[in-house]
Amino acid sequence: MTVKHPVVAITGSSGAGTSSVTRTMQHIFRREEIVPALVEGDSFHRYDRAEMKTAMAEAEAQGNSHFCHFTPEANLLPELEKLFRGYGESGAGLIRKYLHNDEEAAPYGQEPGTFTPWEAVPDSTDLLFYEGLHGAVVTDTVDIARHADLLVGVVPIINLEWIQKAYRDRSERGYSTEAVMDTILRRMPDYVNFVCPQFSRTHVNFQRVPTVDTSNPFIARFIPSADESFVVIRFRDPTGIDFPYLLTMLHDSFMSRPNIIVVPGGKMELAMQLIFTPMILRLMEQRRRAG
Repeated sequence: MTVKHPVVAITGSSGAGTSSVTRTMQHIFRREEIVPALVEGDSFHRYDRAEMKTAMAEAEAQGNSHFCHFTPEANLLPELEKLFRGYGESGAGLIRKYLHNDEEAAPYGQEPGTFTPWEAVPDSTDLLFYEGLHGAVVTDTVDIARHADLLVGVVPIINLEWIQKAYRDRSERGYSTEAVMDTILRRMPDYVNFVCPQFSRTHVNFQRVPTVDTSNPFIARFIPSADESFVVIRFRDPTGIDFPYLLTMLHDSFMSRPNIIVVPGGKMELAMQLIFTPMILRLMEQRRRAG
């Protein structure tokens, strides 16, 4: 297999914990002196913040109460597929940023909730790194998953995902519990149809499972901590994974199936380092040979 311009994609919904994987990957990139082209999934939304509110209101008026950021029509999926394919072939493509807040927007002299202009991927990057909602999406018109060389899913069990989202939206965005519930219900059809199927296409999945009661996620006052969780790590193809080494390095871990290792939640980032470092170095070696 020759991979001249590797594409690595982390996929998971809002509040799933994809930032933990991204943080780990960035540590690996710095340590191994790898230069990534960073792509946020939000930058491939079709609408900026104000436009999205308008589009949602228009959809609601037409009887569609489920229009949301999970919906293919709310995203530039053909453009994202073109980026993955084009970068894989030539190391080139067009990217932009979505400016979430005042701090991100200030250097560009723009309002928060807007996009920066499209620009070319910087020269001399070693790989493309994507974090977002649609890194492994397949629809009738696009197949983004087939252009990624490493696909990682981040999938907490559903009640924990809702707790994480509710906590973030209430504490950081000032949303009410009712508003959070409305958002979850709005997204549910597209979560089932477009987000969940991606986790059957990923090479590795990380699913955090709390060991405390999360029966009613909408009354939870705290997110279960890492030490109150286990992480179920599933490999689509366990060939070449050194499970004895992982079991030795990750204290209190165990195998639940031939392709699944379960580790204490507090060891999740260490597990990611142990698992992803050789995978990334393998891609870099394939890149070197292809070049």
